[in-house]
Amino acid sequence: MSQASCIALLRFIGVLFIGISSISMSWAAIDTYEFSSDQQRERFQLLTEELRCPKCQNQNIADSNAPIAVDLRRKIYTMLQAGEPDEAIIDFMQSRYGDFVLYNPPWDHRTWLLWSLPFILLGVGLTVLGRLLWRRRSQAQPQALSEEEKAALTAILKESEKS
Repeated sequence: MSQASCIALLRFIGVLFIGISSISMSWAAIDTYEFSSDQQRERFQLLTEELRCPKCQNQNIADSNAPIAVDLRRKIYTMLQAGEPDEAIIDFMQSRYGDFVLYNPPWDHRTWLLWSLPFILLGVGLTVLGRLLWRRRSQAQPQALSEEEKAALTAILKESEKS
């Protein structure tokens, strides 16, 4: 294969790669919403970043490309256009999708363990650490010899002096 044909093949592969990548980029969903004010745009961004995508593991609605996230962004936009306050939008999403959509779920009878578990684990860890240190400290202190041990030690020393 000549040098000219190698260069032509590399150009063809490069053009093909650029063409395929530009086609795949055009398929990406891009939300474009018109807002009446900058304040409304900021509210939209804050709400979409504050709410978690129900399908994705740990991704907010703003960053997710899941179809449900697109629908939720559209719903937030329509609720903002209708003049709904942020609390009403969050309450709607929470009532529809549960506490999972909130990054900070409320404290109630269902979530007390979720909120308390870090402190419980910290307490257990400190207790275990304290017991280990106490046990090590008590083992490190020299203990007095009993009368029998003193007599045995004296006998061993006298025997070693004779030899």
